Amino acid sequence: MKPVTWARWGSAATAEGRAVTLEGRADGGHRSATLMVQGTSSSVGKSVLTAALCRIFSQDGYSVAPFKAQNMSNNSWVTPEGGELGRAQAVQAAAAGVEVSTDMNPVLLKPESDSRSQVVLDGRAEGSVSARDYYRSKQRLWPHVTGALDRLRACHDVVIMEGAGSPAEPNLRANDIVNMSVALYARSPVILVGDIDRGGVFASLLGTLELLDAEERDLVGGLVINRFRGDPAILDPLPRMIAERTGVPVVGVAPMIRDLRLPDEDAATLGGSGDSSSSIDGSLRAAVVRLPHISNFDDFDPLTRCGVTVDFVTSARQMDKSHMVILPGTKSAIADLRWMKSGGMDEAVKAASERGAAILGICGGFQMLGTLLEDPHGSDSWKGDWEEGLGLLDCSTTFAAHKRTRRVDFRLHRGVGLLDGDAPVSGAGYEIHTGVTTTNGDHPLTLRGDGDAAEGDGGISRSGWTLGTYVHGLLDSPEVAGKIIGNAARRHGLPAPSAPSFSLEAELDRLADAVRGSLDMELVYSLVDRGGG
Repeated sequence: MKPVTWARWGSAATAEGRAVTLEGRADGGHRSATLMVQGTSSSVGKSVLTAALCRIFSQDGYSVAPFKAQNMSNNSWVTPEGGELGRAQAVQAAAAGVEVSTDMNPVLLKPESDSRSQVVLDGRAEGSVSARDYYRSKQRLWPHVTGALDRLRACHDVVIMEGAGSPAEPNLRANDIVNMSVALYARSPVILVGDIDRGGVFASLLGTLELLDAEERDLVGGLVINRFRGDPAILDPLPRMIAERTGVPVVGVAPMIRDLRLPDEDAATLGGSGDSSSSIDGSLRAAVVRLPHISNFDDFDPLTRCGVTVDFVTSARQMDKSHMVILPGTKSAIADLRWMKSGGMDEAVKAASERGAAILGICGGFQMLGTLLEDPHGSDSWKGDWEEGLGLLDCSTTFAAHKRTRRVDFRLHRGVGLLDGDAPVSGAGYEIHTGVTTTNGDHPLTLRGDGDAAEGDGGISRSGWTLGTYVHGLLDSPEVAGKIIGNAARRHGLPAPSAPSFSLEAELDRLADAVRGSLDMELVYSLVDRGGG
């Protein structure tokens, strides 16, 4: 067992005096320093802590990059080259102040059912596999993981790596390509994170360490107690007991940061009861259908920031009081449309439209609003599958063999209903879809990708109160959000919500300040000094 040490958690030490040590490792062909964040389970805050560390090292003058070998999420992002990767790594790249790259997440799994996922390798979809077949593919995927990591280490001072789930799952360790196998390859020190808000943090940290092999355990250089509410002093003597029992120092007690406005990676964080915790009397109320394979649900974060009451709903009755109904993106449009029909939610959407609610469909939600979805190649469901849509838009969708992923600039046209206004408004977003939708009406948007010719996008009803588009990030533009939300509110005699100022940079700085003030950064830097490979 390692000698017992006790970290001075709460220190705000910086990188002063360490520049020569870390920068020297990236010069002359040497590999850069690394630090890995692993957790006792899923959803303990690994992604957010990784983003915080990326921001801290960037603030301290280092070139930093995030890395997660394998991610499982339907919330994804697009690089400038059109590659696809997990949304969390895009946020971490923003925290590090660098452009996003598919090397930051070489393997992305996008769940299509309980037992199948689409595999996105180095930013490109390469097909769907069963869980059983995927776990046999380590030998094939491992060179992609190590190649991506090596490239990042060649051009950055520090790489902050993130694990997935828990490193101590006996049934998964033989085919691991994301946790301890990566740490061992990089000879990287590991910070192990436990979530005290869940309860049992002592047992989860101790149990994880006990289940690791000796070589793996030796890499764990520090422990973090995450999401603590209140004064850390009341935890005494828990941190000391953990350090004495495990022989691993407690790096710090990170606080529960309230109202942190960063995109979530995991749909498990979404509500489903239809009871919004942020309900505001007299405000516009939007129901977002919580589809089983919902994707890119951060599209609707701007609504909450504008004062809209947002409910993620799973039953027809939960739409009764909604002024706006939103069908979000989905990884499996046909399957999720059938799920809606099985519970009567399709008829509830139509009823909401008839009583005056505005209807908005994004990507897969746009496809559902049309008359027909066909899948001749098995890209969304299985080969030859089809399903009738809701018929609220005069358009139909055929799924292509290949996915379209790109960033776009767009213009939302003038019109009636949701498009009412004195002038067109513009914004920037991105596309991730295999569907090709043909509409018999006007296109409400014009898109232009990098170097591409302008083209029409989306569909709009004659009344203007049902709108569909393939553009993710539609509402990120304050002008676009103001037009759509404002028109929906006015239709119901409600005041138009005003968009508050929001800055991702400010949120990342707030996160970094909270984490820097709660961890022993001198100890963190000493761990990074060890992780030079």
